[in-house]
Amino acid sequence: QVQLVESGGGLVHAGGSLRLSCAASVCTFSRDVMGWFRQAPGKEREFVARIRGIGGSTYYTDSVKGRFTISRDNAKNTVYLQMNSLKPEDTAVYYCAARRDMIVADWIVANWDYWGQGTQVTVSS
Repeated sequence: QVQLVESGGGLVHAGGSLRLSCAASVCTFSRDVMGWFRQAPGKEREFVARIRGIGGSTYYTDSVKGRFTISRDNAKNTVYLQMNSLKPEDTAVYYCAARRDMIVADWIVANWDYWGQGTQVTVSS
């Protein structure tokens, strides 16, 4: 059974930084695509970033480009999301997700196979 466990959320002032971590218990981790989504109160879950296991290419939603960085350590089965220059609109529950490496739209929630329980990020103004 695949488990994804996020950590690193918290409360930060606008302009600050946080690093989220997601530990994965999946034997195919090094080949899987890992991603981060977020969901603000009253809004749908939205794609934030993803990183492929093969080649390590990354992709970000426009609103976080230049501020967030996704990375992974395959030896530790862990994916990270470094968030800098945080804004109040980044406030949300952040979810780690995993899927097999297939050619599908990253931003569609239904295309992802496994999800973590989420970690709260709150950015105060």
